[in-house]
Amino acid sequence: MLETLIALLFAHILADFLLQTGWMVAHKRNPLVLLGHIGIVAVLSYAALGFAGHWVVLALAASHLFFDALKVYWPASGWRSFLLDQALHGAAILVVATQFPALFSLGIWQDYGMLGSPPAWLARIPDGWVAALPLLMLLSGGLVLATRGGGFFIGLFMKPLAPKAPEGLPRAGAIIGNLERALAFLFILSGQPQNIGFLLAAKSVLRFSSAKEDRGVSEYVIIGTLMSFGWVIAIATGVLALRELIA
Repeated sequence: MLETLIALLFAHILADFLLQTGWMVAHKRNPLVLLGHIGIVAVLSYAALGFAGHWVVLALAASHLFFDALKVYWPASGWRSFLLDQALHGAAILVVATQFPALFSLGIWQDYGMLGSPPAWLARIPDGWVAALPLLMLLSGGLVLATRGGGFFIGLFMKPLAPKAPEGLPRAGAIIGNLERALAFLFILSGQPQNIGFLLAAKSVLRFSSAKEDRGVSEYVIIGTLMSFGWVIAIATGVLALRELIA
């Protein structure tokens, strides 16, 4: 079950946070744009499972369509809506993984070595890489969720405080946030969480000159920084727990 769960979560994270552009989010009321996103979800889920579970993938994509349509046409917005939407998607994935735990084992990633004549491109992949695929999906998916997913969440959470946002280079804040979350994620997974303190110290020093002159700016920076690192710690803790289970 765990491999199926990780594969579907990996596909969902890529579809929602890496391959869904800002333009797609802004134009999701257009049925074609919404269906295009759902198509990406379905294709990635199908591929992550090793091209197994045709009808199950379609049912999961249908649930994704329902939840996204609900979010698009529901008047609520903000970080609470974001978390609720992701929780609903996660619950649907968990139900599928629980009810159809063997999906991943039925796909070509798990059993390609037992196929009579696997495709040439697949036969060239070393066995070790195929065996490690769930772990690779877990780590890479966790990194995307920690960085890009965290960027969406922090952006929505801090939006009401936007008037106090410090001025700077266009999109510099988003880039810095992604970099600091990526470093923090890697520090935690490599067993060196204490290095997060160095990131906090470095950011505090660099922000000190501008923040000390404006209490609103300093509070804005502190809130955003703590939320950002809190998000990474939560995601990294979940990834470590799943890694122990598949080790």
